[in-house]
Amino acid sequence: MSANTIQWEKDADGIVTLTLDDPNGSANVMNDDYKQSMAAAVKRLVEEKDSITGVVITSAKKTFFAGGDLTKIIQIQPENAQEAFNEVEEIKADLRTLETFGRPVVAAINGAALGGGLEIALATHHRIAADVKGSQIGLPEVSLGLLPGGGGVTRVTRMLGIQNGFVTVLAQGTRFNPTKAKEVGLIDELVGSVDELIPAAKAWIKANPEAVQRWDVKGYKIPGGTPATPALAAILPSFPSNLKKQLKGAPMPAPRAILAAAVEGAQVDFDTASRIESRYFTSLATGQVAKNMTQAFFFDLQHINGGGSRPDGIAKQDIKKIGVLGAGMMGAGIAYVSAKAGYDVVLKDVSLEAAQKGKGYSEKLEEKALSRGKTTQEKSSELLARIHPTADPADLAGVDFVIEAVFENTELKHKVFQEIEDIVEPNALLGSNTSTLPITGLATGVKRQEDFIGIHFFSPVDKMPLVEIIRGEKTSDEALARVFDYVLAIKKTPIVVNDSRGFFTSRVIGTFVNEAVAMLAEGIEPATIEQAGSQAGYPARRCSSPTS
Repeated sequence: MSANTIQWEKDADGIVTLTLDDPNGSANVMNDDYKQSMAAAVKRLVEEKDSITGVVITSAKKTFFAGGDLTKIIQIQPENAQEAFNEVEEIKADLRTLETFGRPVVAAINGAALGGGLEIALATHHRIAADVKGSQIGLPEVSLGLLPGGGGVTRVTRMLGIQNGFVTVLAQGTRFNPTKAKEVGLIDELVGSVDELIPAAKAWIKANPEAVQRWDVKGYKIPGGTPATPALAAILPSFPSNLKKQLKGAPMPAPRAILAAAVEGAQVDFDTASRIESRYFTSLATGQVAKNMTQAFFFDLQHINGGGSRPDGIAKQDIKKIGVLGAGMMGAGIAYVSAKAGYDVVLKDVSLEAAQKGKGYSEKLEEKALSRGKTTQEKSSELLARIHPTADPADLAGVDFVIEAVFENTELKHKVFQEIEDIVEPNALLGSNTSTLPITGLATGVKRQEDFIGIHFFSPVDKMPLVEIIRGEKTSDEALARVFDYVLAIKKTPIVVNDSRGFFTSRVIGTFVNEAVAMLAEGIEPATIEQAGSQAGYPARRCSSPTS
């Protein structure tokens, strides 16, 4: 028996509040229970229309709505394409009825509204979001190899136009905070707290009893025009080539499908455009690229970020103070992301001047963040105050995690660890940011090899999300667990790899470059090699790589 995921409540003014609340999950998703519950709720709205003055859609969860049921989507096979198409059309039919049944409908967005969650909101006449910390609004399906198949492409195109909608919202899968979402045009109104949402929604309904969607008003024109508009027609032919250039020829069907659905849909009526969108969605969902991307960028990441590679049975131990040895580009970046996560950081180099220069890297990043409105002066000052440049090893007293980021020289790395090993906390973690040198060999230069571990960041540290954790022959489970927790704390993705020269990523890149060199030796043109790599989906160049 299916569970009811939508609560119904009607007040004395005839305003119905539909509260999304899946009893079987911590978040609302477009699963079978939702589908049946929404169909029943919409049917009841139509049947009781005469006693209803408006509808508010909100959520009982911390988030508004998490999106589509990826567990089900990833299982769709080509032979089930018609069935998948029909199901998408059924979900969209309920949303279409919701926006056309003749009463004002408002989305009261209390938290994140991503993918299908935003598509539900787009089917309402007015969207109010609580401007709360951590809330994200957007259509990120393209990052999973999919397109917004619940009406997202069709409605965004009609709201913002083909070019603006594609570039700003659809092509990159950007996640906006509520303020930015309002600037873009996805949100109509902001309130300061969740408690203000329902009163604001009901007030709007009372003030707009005859609300209709703009695209349902006779004579409505899509912003920027359709492909038949001369100004747009003049630049439209460049869109596919620009997209191809942006993708560097990579086999990424989703951005192309989104652009096609937007352009084709803009030339027909809403319902036909919606069917076009459904066809493109079905084509992507049944393809292997979307399955691979969904597995890697959702399920695998969810597994890792949930502690999937962390040793079992080890209690979490908070790291209090971090020491970074080497204030060059990598060390400065490590200090920055650590301080940003709230850690006190001692940034040591051979001279105070060099250490202060390393801190200057953080200062420049914060200046940029301030100029873009991404932080406040108070927060920036607090972050920078947590970074302490020094040339004195004694200043590392109290440090319980050391991260070495000096040149790739075994003797030098041994020397900097030996200089501070007896100064830091007795159980301090000893981590090396080496990109190639085997950890087991480096560990021979310290007394406590069980606390020695590899922690390989990528450049630039503040932007690259991946961190390799390398376990040496004598690295303990406790050390691995503590470093794993630290990487999650700085909001990066930890992957645990075995110890060997180059670890995992450097060996992959090295093999990649070596193959390009071998092809050059065989007489193959460099341009052909570069093009083949790009068309296979590799973002980095082969022949012009710094490592080649």
